[in-house]
Amino acid sequence: MTERMQRLAKFCVETQFEDLPPALVEQAKRHILDTFGATLAGADSEVAKTARQVFEDETGGTLVWSTRQRVGAAQAAMLNGIAAHALELDDTGGCDHSGAVVLPAVMAAVSMAGQPVSGREFITAVVIGYEVGRRVLEACGGYSAHNGAGWHSTATCGVFGAAAASARIFRLNAGQTLSALGIAGSFSGGLWAFIHDGSQSKKLHSGRAAEGGLLAARFAQQGISGPTRLFEDVWGGFLQTLAATTSTPEALDADLGTVWKLARCSIKPYASCRGTHSAIDALGLLLDQLNVPVDQVEDIQVSLCGFLQNMCGGQDVGTLAAAQMSLAYALAARLVHGHCRLQAYDDEARNDPRIVQWMSRIRLEADPQLSEDGEPVVTLRTVDGRQASLCVEVPLGAPGNALSDVALEEKFFSLAERVMPRGQAEELMGQLWRLEELESVLSLDRWLT
Repeated sequence: MTERMQRLAKFCVETQFEDLPPALVEQAKRHILDTFGATLAGADSEVAKTARQVFEDETGGTLVWSTRQRVGAAQAAMLNGIAAHALELDDTGGCDHSGAVVLPAVMAAVSMAGQPVSGREFITAVVIGYEVGRRVLEACGGYSAHNGAGWHSTATCGVFGAAAASARIFRLNAGQTLSALGIAGSFSGGLWAFIHDGSQSKKLHSGRAAEGGLLAARFAQQGISGPTRLFEDVWGGFLQTLAATTSTPEALDADLGTVWKLARCSIKPYASCRGTHSAIDALGLLLDQLNVPVDQVEDIQVSLCGFLQNMCGGQDVGTLAAAQMSLAYALAARLVHGHCRLQAYDDEARNDPRIVQWMSRIRLEADPQLSEDGEPVVTLRTVDGRQASLCVEVPLGAPGNALSDVALEEKFFSLAERVMPRGQAEELMGQLWRLEELESVLSLDRWLT
């Protein structure tokens, strides 16, 4: 097993920009653009503002995006990571929310790298972060197995991605990178307990993982060692402790450098948990298929797996965090407001009396026959007795049904313009689309302030 960890460390050190397929580079730029947009808007959220108050008396040289506040690099990684995930609009399908973990850590590492970091090196580090974070999750048995056990993989597995990406920015050697990954294992953590009361702690997980990964790399850089048998079947090992019955350790290095994990990641069109997206798409298609206006819908039934029921079966919409995890609310919002964009989750939208009426007519039923990794089946019944069912296996935003560049840019502007003028957002987007040409990505701070 140590050999697998060594292979991961070697991959982090030796992978070059030229090794990345051109399509992967383009996808990386799309995810970087999307994550910056989500973070800029998220910086204006209640949880991000409150988190910044914790460090308001701290000083440092690393920028907290969309503000003029500068703090220490680790604190900036945390605060930007919190903002990135604050509105549930960051990408998914990696560790799970890889962008919100990796990008804040990489930018913080860039701020203290001691030498200019080119756009090409930046992209390479980001791709490496996505790769390692996802591989650790797959070694735990995959998303539904690991998260179903109560661990929030964005935090537990994301810290490894942040460590790997930061190690690359700091140009650590293979031995140091191995230590960084080992130390990251001890920094791993994050529980799904927030799901029961809509608490805000979920939003902290991405920031904590970004901070932990950055610190793991910095400690390793100074010569502090980390466990090399982290992924072996030993007492205290990561997999034996967090995934004793589900681990598949061979996933750590299977097809390494051939199958790229970023390629499986999705960009969110909706401001809700990814688990709700397939049902949102299915409802829209059913309304079109039956050619029925909303007021002629009798009720909706959703058959879903037990894991998704536990994750997104809540009826509480009293807080933004709770509503974004509720599949029933997502469908009600699609019916009442016509969309599930960020505005559909504002306080006024959530408190619309029609929402309560519709949620009482949306039934979620767990089907033990459905795969824990499968999408739900949505059945719509009309007032005049017609009925149709649909399962959308590849929801909008997934690699097989990707957002167009135009739609991605519209999403970016809708988010960035919450905190900056249109002209500044256009300039930032222009820099990000030509990221591989930049001599120093630290210059991005000019547009992120």
